[in-house]
Amino acid sequence: QVQLVESGGGLVQAGGSLRLSCAASGSIFSIGRMGWYRLAPGKQRELVAVISSGGSPNYADSVKGRFTISRDSAKNTVYLQMNSLKPEDTAVYYCNAAILTIATIWNNYWGQGTQVTVSS
Repeated sequence: QVQLVESGGGLVQAGGSLRLSCAASGSIFSIGRMGWYRLAPGKQRELVAVISSGGSPNYADSVKGRFTISRDSAKNTVYLQMNSLKPEDTAVYYCNAAILTIATIWNNYWGQGTQVTVSS
């Protein structure tokens, strides 16, 4: 069994920063792509940033230059450093990972979500 546990959300003023973390645990053999998505009220789920197993990042245009995704493979953890936050960044942020389990099955896993609220 595999779990993704997120932390680091909260309330921050516009222009502020937050750092999200997502740790994967369980019967993990290997982790491929990891990423962050967000869901705001009344909107569709949006890809925020992804990072390959080799460390190559990609970002949504709306967060380029403000957010940085990184990963620590030794800790099975992905991070999202969010700077210059805007009220429109307010959403529930979900961690996502492609994981190969010890049973040699690739599956897509999601965290439980962490709320990020940016006040104006």
